Parts: sequence; C-alpha cells; structure tokens
Amino acid sequence: MLSVVVPIYNVEPYITECLKSLATQTLEDLEVIMVDDGSTDGSRELAESFAALDSRFTLICQPNQGPGPARNAGLRLAKGVYLAFADADDVVPSEAYELLVGSLEQTGSDLACGGVRRIRDGELEESSLHERPFRRTRPGTHILRKPSLTRDRTVWNKVYRMDFWHRHGLAFPSGIYEDVPVAMRAHVLADSVDVLADVVYHWRRRDDDEGATSITQHRAELDNLRERLAAIRAVRDFLSERAPDLIETFDGLVLEKDIVFLFQALEAAKETRSLVELGRELLEMLSPAVLASASSLRRLELHLLEHGMVPQLRRVRRFRRESVNGTKIVPRGLRTVNWYGDYPYFRSRRRLRIPDSVYDASAELKLLAKVEECTWTGSEFQIRAEVALHRVARRPDSVHLWLSDGRRRVQLEVRRVGRHGVVATVDPRRLKGGGPNWRLNVRTETKGLVLKNVFTDGEGSRTWRLSVPGWSRSGMDMPQ
Repeated sequence: MLSVVVPIYNVEPYITECLKSLATQTLEDLEVIMVDDGSTDGSRELAESFAALDSRFTLICQPNQGPGPARNAGLRLAKGVYLAFADADDVVPSEAYELLVGSLEQTGSDLACGGVRRIRDGELEESSLHERPFRRTRPGTHILRKPSLTRDRTVWNKVYRMDFWHRHGLAFPSGIYEDVPVAMRAHVLADSVDVLADVVYHWRRRDDDEGATSITQHRAELDNLRERLAAIRAVRDFLSERAPDLIETFDGLVLEKDIVFLFQALEAAKETRSLVELGRELLEMLSPAVLASASSLRRLELHLLEHGMVPQLRRVRRFRRESVNGTKIVPRGLRTVNWYGDYPYFRSRRRLRIPDSVYDASAELKLLAKVEECTWTGSEFQIRAEVALHRVARRPDSVHLWLSDGRRRVQLEVRRVGRHGVVATVDPRRLKGGGPNWRLNVRTETKGLVLKNVFTDGEGSRTWRLSVPGWSRSGMDMPQ
C-alpha cells in the first residue's frame, strides 16, 4: 500500500527511534526503503539490524551525495500505491500513515498533508512554519484556494499517490534545500489536496546539539545560503509560470523565515561583503509590494542590509532579541501626526540618511479591547474592561463604547479607571426588542488617530457577547 523512503546520514543517536516509529505504524501494509548516504558513524549498522528483523525494511547504500539523490535512489525501488518520506532523525506518530492514506482513499486527492510538531529537548512544541495551514481539516482543497499552504514546504508530512508523482516527473535536485521546490511543485500540480489538522510528523530540532551534523546546523554558512537562494529562485520561477497569484504570498514567507538565516550569518561573520551581495540579490528578486508591506522593524533591517550597514544591522538584531515585551510605537508631529517604531537610530535617522518611511509603523497600530468581568447588580449589567493601543505607551485620549446586535446600536456611558480600565453599565430595558446576543464595540481617538474594534473575552480568544437572560422571539422578559 505505502512506500516510505528514508535517507540516512550520520544520525546514530536518533535513527532507532525513527525506524521504530515506522515499524509500529497502524498501517501495516508498507515497505520502508532505507538509503544510507555514506554514513561514517553507526547509522548503517543500526539500519541493517532493522532490515534483518523486519522483512518490510530494505537497506541500500551509496557514497555520500546528499538527501535529494538518496531519496531518488529509494524512489527507484518503491512499489507502493502511495509514497511517503521520513528523515532518519525524526519520528512519525503511529497513526499518521493510516490517517493520510485513509483520507486519500476516501477523497481521491493526489496528496494528503498534516500537522507537525517540533521535538526540542525531548518535548513537543508548535512548528511555526506549519501551524497556520493545519488549524482545520479541509479535504479536497488546493493551494490556490488555501494560499497558506505556501508555508507547507516540507515533503515528509505528506503521503502522495505514486502515479501522481511519476506522472509529473517529480524528482529531488541535489543540494541542501531539495525538498522546498518539490513540495511547492506538488502542491500546485495536484488536482486536489487533503489537509488534515491531525499531527502526522514530529520534526526534530537539532540546533543546540553538540557536534550535530544536521543541515540546519550550517544554515548560516555562505554556500548553504547560496543554495537556499537557488531553491527560492527555483520556486519563484515555477510559480511565475504555473501559479503567479502565489508569488507574493511565497515572498512574504521568505521575508519572514529565510532571510533570518542571512541576518544570523551577518551577525557572526568576519568578512561580510559576499553576504551583503547575496542579500542584495535576494531583495532584488522579491516583489516590491511585499518589501513595502513588511513590518517597520523588518524594513529597517532590510534597509541596513541593502546599504551594507552591517554594524548597525547587528545592533538592530540585538535590539529585536532583547525586546521581549515588544517594541514601542511613538507619535511625531504637531499638525500632522505620524506613528513610528522607536528602534535604534530613530532619533539619528537623518544623520544616517534613513528615510522616515522605513520607521513608519502606522499600519501596525492595533486597538486591544477585552472584557475582564460582567456582573448583574440586580437592576443592570456592569462591564469592567481594558482598552489600550498595542505597543503604544500613551493612554487613548477618548473612548466610546456601544452594544450592537447586528441591527441596533445602543450607546453606553463610559467611566475611565486608571491607565487603561473602563467601566460601563447597561440597563437591559434599553435592549428590549433586540436580539439575544450583543457585541461590545469600541472607538478610540489618540492624537488624531481613530481606531475601532470589538471586545474579546478576558483571554482574548474570542469575541465577547452580552447574552440577555429570558430573551424570546415574542419579547424579552426583563431579569428581576
């Protein structure tokens, strides 16, 4: 039913856990093709022991060529109706392949993919790359209808139909980032894709392992970064031809994730000229609209990179890491007020010839509003809440609240309490004839800036609503 291809290279501390997770899959009708890619530790011997104990496991060996050619070698032996990949330092949850194959059997889609958790120090944590696309199960969708799948750039949290794979001539290139172009091509070329909210893969984070040989250990090296840039270019060229509507979404992910490795290299390198040129090449490739829409702090980093201001970039990177409580946005101007990120060099930006537009954070201003408590006094509701501007230290100049059931609007009197607290009372007789649930809305004005929002509950997880007791379609019965 399923062929699983596992490239192996110097993963002796982890390979046993990985292969055990494959041997104990609830989908038992599978073959595991292990490809030792010239390991110099004990990985090959451990793989041989699995092949000797379980006839479903096969081992082939080759001189070191990289994970892409190793996967291609395993593919040539694969006989399954379906195809999957696993890296030998990761773990596959026991029901993963049963869930993925079962979904494809029901829907007829070309591939199925699922959620990912990261293994760090023996604990599982969220994968920031995969969290957004896999919040909900969506069978029979497609990356053009669900653009967040551009974040799903890995090949091992998936099961593919083998005939789909061969029909489109999919194969892995050599190099370090061989999976990104393949994963994107598969998503675009598929007629339909099953997205599962279930976690189907545990991806090991090896950044802190002493002596680890994981590729991610060397991601800040110049040759590594050049290969990353080549993979990004290959994906963009393919999207330009087959799915141009996805380019800006993909570019946004490059600015969020990939460029960080270049920044890390610039922070540590003694010779930075080649890295700066590589950065300029990347910026020239990306969409101007995406570059302009980046956050103000990211725009500052990009400006410093483009102009080769490496010492200043290093200081800004330290500032980002140390700003654990968020970075401040401040107003500037008398008649016309603009809002800027209060970052390094903000007050000396003219001396360094950094344009004001780099620091412009107007688009990042958000109004935070949450209800802390709502009590019934016997004659009225009393709402205690907080209203604040995200990342802005100053108190809003004015606050206005109203309730809305979607048709009617009931203005409330507001009393300010402390820096961000507000108190409002609601006479239920004013809501007579309305619906059973009312949303609480807020409007603030601060130095000419007007923002609106609806209140959330105390945890900020969902919209807060006032539910009126005794409501009926024939009329509300007032609480006594």
